[in-house]
Amino acid sequence: MTGEQFGVPERAALLELARTTALQAYAPYSHFRVGAVVVADGQLYRGVNVEISSYGLTLCAERAALASALSAGARRITHVAVACIDVPPAAPASARTPCGACRQWLADLAPQATIYIDGLEESFTVGDLLPYAFGL
Repeated sequence: MTGEQFGVPERAALLELARTTALQAYAPYSHFRVGAVVVADGQLYRGVNVEISSYGLTLCAERAALASALSAGARRITHVAVACIDVPPAAPASARTPCGACRQWLADLAPQATIYIDGLEESFTVGDLLPYAFGL
């Protein structure tokens, strides 16, 4: 998906867009739909999780959105919003946050981004989510 022009990102608007995006997820196995929105160079890029029968090859929403941004030529990723719309309201933070692979992608490709996670009040940095990430 090509980027959509977007002004200064608002947390609530980005999370709502991530929730709406999650409706497009392809999750026939886990039934756990995830949507992600990346703001890069003032543009919006969306991604959803796409599951296949070889579950280890499933594509996460965060990586799909990051790849979309980079494929379009974006370089400065400033914000990421993630929404897991099928997680129960009382689920802990660990059920809402990105997986380890996505955390490393964020560390490499969006190290300065502000990260919003649906259902959690605080904003995160990559260091919050992956304090000892591999780096260049």
